[in-house]
Amino acid sequence: MSELLSTRCDACGSQMTYAPGTGALECVACRSRIEIAHAPHERVDEHSYDTWLATGATAPVASVPLHELTCDGCGATTASSYLSDHCQFCGGHLVAAAVATGVLPPEAVLPFAVPGPAARDEFRRWVRSRWFAPNALKHVGDTEALRGTYVPHWTFDAQTTSEYSGQRGDAYYVTVGSGDNERRERRVRWRPAWGTVARSFDDVLVPAFTQLPEKFEKVGPWDLGAAVPYRPEYLAGYSTARYDVDPPVGLDRAKGTMESVIRSDVTSDIGGDEQRIHRIDTAYMAVMFKLVLLPLWLATYVYAGRQWQVMVNANTGEVVGNRPYSPWKITGAVLAGLVIVAAVIVLYQLLA
Repeated sequence: MSELLSTRCDACGSQMTYAPGTGALECVACRSRIEIAHAPHERVDEHSYDTWLATGATAPVASVPLHELTCDGCGATTASSYLSDHCQFCGGHLVAAAVATGVLPPEAVLPFAVPGPAARDEFRRWVRSRWFAPNALKHVGDTEALRGTYVPHWTFDAQTTSEYSGQRGDAYYVTVGSGDNERRERRVRWRPAWGTVARSFDDVLVPAFTQLPEKFEKVGPWDLGAAVPYRPEYLAGYSTARYDVDPPVGLDRAKGTMESVIRSDVTSDIGGDEQRIHRIDTAYMAVMFKLVLLPLWLATYVYAGRQWQVMVNANTGEVVGNRPYSPWKITGAVLAGLVIVAAVIVLYQLLA
């Protein structure tokens, strides 16, 4: 069994949850607070990727068994891979005091900054401002439950040096033809190009969880500068998925992001009016990584027999989601546009 973090209020025995925008746990009943303690000079650490590989502790996280969390309220036991969740019987908060053996612990957490009521206001505002949405959708947002969750991400740092070869194209113009057919044509003079570019990358963010909602990538950006050293207390009252993307896979995806930047650097270094890149060989050095938890509010509503999901970035308040469209409103807008175009044409003809 996994040891649970106690989230019971000493004053009244009710549940305590992390209060967004603070550094404390707050009782849901009596509102008493307990500050989350950090050691002096505590900071967010990163791991050397090469050192981690050398330890040999690189078994896939999927091979790590589920751990059991026993609710301190009703005593029910839940088998889960989550770092935090809610008891399926009494709704009590379940927060693992430590991660399972074989799983890398989070180094940082970006705490919830947007509280539930503010997130609901953003959700309502988003729903009711959707153009071409059915009128009935305006009533959505008053009763739907918001679920707070932390989503695991990897961040990667690296020093890169890239050698490249290609061609630089310089444009020039020539006059061709004669008489009425005389014209200027653009030509490109190509010559070989090669060189080396260097780039430092810091906190390249890669999702470490595959079961992400649709459009999740649009809910950023995230203020990683506000991240704090990980403490399980920040998870109280929220669900937290365990990562299922292993660091080597995460690094490959991070390199894909880095490569697009490096390619832009190479293009700039070649110069000229046009560029052809034949080869880029990149060396990745001093690779560092860490696991960080990012906060998200999720709302699911039902319309026309189908579920729709909306996400609220609990760090910035940004709202992204899916919504239905009203064919009547779209048709009306198209017809109105056609009427306006026809009116403009008639007016032009009358004034001509």
